[in-house]
Order: sequence, then structure tokens, then C-alpha cells
Amino acid sequence: MTPKADATDRYSERMPSLGLSERIDSAVCAAINTARDGAAPARLSAALDYATKPGGARIRPTILLSVSVACGDDQPQIADAAAAALELMHCASLVHDDLPCFDNAETRRGKPSVHRAFSEPLAVLTGDSLIMLAYEVLARTGTIDPARASQLVLALARRSGMPNGICAGQGWESEAKIDLSAYHRSKTGALFIAATQMGAIAAGEEPEPWFELGDRIGEAFQVADDLRDALMAAEDIGKPVGQDARHGRPNSVNLLGVDGAVSRLKDILGGAIASIPSCPGEAMLAHMVTQQARRLIPMTAQSQQA
Repeated sequence: MTPKADATDRYSERMPSLGLSERIDSAVCAAINTARDGAAPARLSAALDYATKPGGARIRPTILLSVSVACGDDQPQIADAAAAALELMHCASLVHDDLPCFDNAETRRGKPSVHRAFSEPLAVLTGDSLIMLAYEVLARTGTIDPARASQLVLALARRSGMPNGICAGQGWESEAKIDLSAYHRSKTGALFIAATQMGAIAAGEEPEPWFELGDRIGEAFQVADDLRDALMAAEDIGKPVGQDARHGRPNSVNLLGVDGAVSRLKDILGGAIASIPSCPGEAMLAHMVTQQARRLIPMTAQSQQA
């Protein structure tokens, strides 16, 4: 057995016992509790908790921690903080996406959206507070490793704002002519790129080699979301469906058809596995991407292909 294969086997064996979900939940809860400490306004405090629980699939922080583990996970405190910050940013984006000025969605994760449960002003403040909290969580890791903390802040900022972050993704929806590739990369892919690159940074590795993996996972997630939006019922996915058609947005199913979109999704996921950089946990990451692939393809689409 080669040294690399031996290291890969050790990481594959370690993965099930790591409790990534527990690490993410603990880090997110700790961050929210910090924001609710002291004489904080009660309704806004409750809204922060409401917006982050239950946590959904939490696929982005799971990918982040998986990459960190694959690269050695030598500073788990930093990796956990990075995972929490990424999830807080994602939750903030969902709160803002659901507002009447954007999607005007009444439900999210099977319950009333934040603006329906708490009011529009509190929803805006909830999203803003979660964004600020994400950067506070990362800044606090500066006491452990200032260089990594700085890199993490920069990586999250680049994938959250302009010109290549989730804000840019929303901005494309106000343009008369949409660059579909840039739109999807910003709207959906950005936080997946952040996930793979921040996972590498948290473990002391260079982020650039991890761009392609995050980019491909993000593209796959967007195609899968298009399939769910077109084929599934709101009660099955916990949020309104038909949003793309309602708002006149580009959609992979409209462009490629169901069979074409499913084929495209499989091609993207195959490319994602091939793009994994060399690391001790390379085999574990390939397994993780394969597992996520099975979850991404809606059963409705699979049955239509059968």
C-alpha cells in the first residue's frame, strides 16, 4: 500500500466518527447565543434563532468541514467557526431572498418565512444581523491564527458581495440581459466555492486549487434546484415552487428539458469528482460528492428517465 493510499484509508475510516453535523450545530448555536446575549431586543433575538433552526441539509458547511478534514483539520476550532460563518451567511441570504421585494415567499423549510412570522422590518434586520455575526465569528479566530482568519474573511466577502458573490446573483435578476453563467455562479455557486476554499484555508492549505470543485458542486446544485422547482410540489421541498417561471428567470429545465437537465447534472457531478485536488482525504471527498449527488437528483426526474 502506498503512503497516500494509507493516509486516504485513515481519513475514510475517521469520517463517520467525526460528527460533522454536531460540529456545525454546536458552532451555529454558539454564535446565535452570542448574538442574543444581554439586553438584546427579544423579537429580533427570536428571529435569529428562527432563521437558523431547523438547519436544513446544511450542505455548504458540511462540504467545508469535509474539505478541512480531508486536508488534515489541524485547527478544528477555526474550521468550525468557518462552517458556522458560512451557514449564517447562507441563512441570511434565504431571509432576504424571501422578502416581498424579491421572491415574496411565504414559506421556507416547511414553515412561514421570517418576514411572514416576524414582519418585513425584522426580516431585514435578521438578515443583516446574521451577516454581521458571520464576520464576527471569523474575526474571533484571529486569536488562534491571524493569517487564516484574514483569509477566511476575505474568501467569504468575495463570495457574498460584488462582483462575484450572492449579492451579484440577485443583481443579475434586475438586468434586461442576463449572463446565465455569471448569474448561476454568483447566485448559487458562490457559497459552494466559498465552502471548498474556506475548508482548505481552515486547514492551512491554499484555496485556489479548490475553486473548481466548489464551482462544479454549485452548478450541480443549481441544475438540481431547477429540476425541483419544475417537477416537485411545495410540500415536498418546504418552499414555493414555480418561482423561476413566475419571475421570468433562466432555468435549466426550460433550456434543456428534463432529460437534458438530468444528463447535465450527472456530467457536472462526474467533473466535480475528477476535480478534487490531491489530498490525504481525496477518496473520502469523492465518496461525499457521490452521496450528495444521489440526494440532488429528484426522484421525479429519475422516474421520468426510467
